[in-house]
Amino acid sequence: MSSQTSSHKPRVAVVFGGRSSEHQISVLTAGAVLRAIDRDKYDVLPIGITTDGRWALTADDPERMAITDRRLPSVAELAESAEGGVVLPVDPTNREVVYTEPGSVPKALGEVDVVFPVLHGPYGEDGTLQGLLELSGVPYVGSGVLASAVGQDKDYMKRVFTSFGLPVGPYEVIRPREWDNDPAAARKKIVDFAAEHGWPLFVKPARAGSSIGITKVDDLGGLDEAIEEARRHDPKILVEALLRGREIECGVLEFADGPRASVPAEIPPVSAHDFYDFDAKYIDSAAGIVPAPLSAEETAEVQELAVAAFEAASCEGLVRADFFLRDNGEFVINEINTLPGFTPISMYPRMWQESGVSYPELIDRLLQAALQRSTGLR
Repeated sequence: MSSQTSSHKPRVAVVFGGRSSEHQISVLTAGAVLRAIDRDKYDVLPIGITTDGRWALTADDPERMAITDRRLPSVAELAESAEGGVVLPVDPTNREVVYTEPGSVPKALGEVDVVFPVLHGPYGEDGTLQGLLELSGVPYVGSGVLASAVGQDKDYMKRVFTSFGLPVGPYEVIRPREWDNDPAAARKKIVDFAAEHGWPLFVKPARAGSSIGITKVDDLGGLDEAIEEARRHDPKILVEALLRGREIECGVLEFADGPRASVPAEIPPVSAHDFYDFDAKYIDSAAGIVPAPLSAEETAEVQELAVAAFEAASCEGLVRADFFLRDNGEFVINEINTLPGFTPISMYPRMWQESGVSYPELIDRLLQAALQRSTGLR
């Protein structure tokens, strides 16, 4: 870490965008984070990653990182150049960030003390960026390589939770080779699953988020189209049984004495949507109820399960844990999100706001924890 004196403000690189289907949601998150970072306490360097993987220098302009007329922003629109690239050296003795453009002399942008990655999905939230930062020796907000990878892959996430005794719902996995080599057998596997657990089913990418690529399938007739939609985002797909009940979310934040859970929230049924899909979340701004109308016993139970999920996956920093509260009173964990959205309507900051941690304080806590955490094995 570069030396810090009383006059030195830690330099935060906010990295956003990325190559996943959640690119635009990441830009929304970055806008909210940039707006909230205390500029008296931190210097900020916004770095956007385009959909083709170029690291671009972008304007520090949160107002341009918002939904306008139902249209979501992209890094390409924010980049200061169509060709210039930002380079982070893979060298733990050198944190000098360099900006290059074709035909021009590279320009040093100064050292970075900590990275705040607000990328969602593959190539950012899944351990890939975390591995690069570990090699570079740069501290960063959020979970490490293993927990990020587990948190992205819903197949292995559920396997980890099951091994720790956490309740998960019925699911089936179709791996790429299964579908490519024998789609009839893979389809039969899903039909047999439906015969056991009933229709409808949810077919989703195994390693995507923001409800992208998910289809609710009511019968055999819609199955192939749902599979192809999921496989557009990920060759490995997950099939889940419908769990009737209430959708409950809970935030986890790491404090000096360990992880703590926020007050939970409830996602009520969205009348205009068949389920809590992408449009319901981001375009039509479905409102969650914070705090969730739960009994004291139910609140304590879901908070305990959220922290247990955080610990089971070896998470760090922050997690949003999503549950179903079934009609029989049982909580079932659906998934965790190791880099949950920080948009103005996102549930994670709303839950912590209701728990007494304001949005700017939440950002500051995450940055301070990252600055104090070592890279490498820990």
